[in-house]
Amino acid sequence: MEHNTEQLVDRLLDSYRRYDDTARLEEDNILNKDTLIEIVENIRRILFPGFFDNNRVRADYLKFLVGERLEFIQYHLQKQVARALGAQCGSCGDCQRSALSEKAEEIVYAFLEKLPTMRDYLATDIEAAYNGDPAAYSTDEIVFCYPGVFAITVYRIAHELWLLGVPMIPRIISEYAHGITGIDIHPGATIGKYFFIDHGTGIVIGETTQIGDNVKIYQGVTLGALSTRKGQQLKGVKRHPTIGDNVTIYSGTTILGGDTVIGNGATIGGNAFIVQSVSEGMRVSVRNPELEFSHSPSKEAVQDGLWDWVI
Repeated sequence: MEHNTEQLVDRLLDSYRRYDDTARLEEDNILNKDTLIEIVENIRRILFPGFFDNNRVRADYLKFLVGERLEFIQYHLQKQVARALGAQCGSCGDCQRSALSEKAEEIVYAFLEKLPTMRDYLATDIEAAYNGDPAAYSTDEIVFCYPGVFAITVYRIAHELWLLGVPMIPRIISEYAHGITGIDIHPGATIGKYFFIDHGTGIVIGETTQIGDNVKIYQGVTLGALSTRKGQQLKGVKRHPTIGDNVTIYSGTTILGGDTVIGNGATIGGNAFIVQSVSEGMRVSVRNPELEFSHSPSKEAVQDGLWDWVI
């Protein structure tokens, strides 16, 4: 079988012309994902000094080390933010580039100013994880090992950039954590203090979700939109639920809709499907299915072909 490489190349070039929104030609690369990940990891080293360093961090060297890392973050993040802003406005003139650079510098400085507050929030998240999980033997274990803490840390970084109006970068950062942990938190979501994700795999938290303080959610929980059939017409509309303070949501539960409010102190049992509000202090649970236990299948079950469904 002969392969005509030239024809294949021509077909691909034709595809680039027909679907030009997925081919960046004659343009600079928008963003460098590897650089953004490196920025995130340096921020994590600032937020948790000594945890993710290859060598011991000495207290008398800490001031220099933090300053050095801040300079790295400021320089590289400013370049990435300027590129993202430029891609958003579509201008590439020298004057415009200068203005974008100045705006990016202001944004990055404002972001770095948020790092101490970010540490305050993360301290409460780690405290919530330690107090809420009897399997945790130390806060070191939580910082090193818990995927929920990693996902929340990256979310809090991305969220601050989102609030500052940075395009695209918060989503790229969020997907970095999503790919590692299986926890999908949109950077536009609002999440309070003492937030604990237990286990975490399969959790989805949508863009307009609002979560109060001291909330605990388990694996497989979805806080999503009731319907997205209108697509772009729903941009900016509250589509995802509001979760009050002191709420626990157990595994496999789905809560949908922008008008859905889970009141303070509510407990939502596993595998619930909720599209309406729940009052404060309410306990919601799914009635257990009826189970049948038997050493051997009954004649009726065999005749009806139902044995495969009997537990």
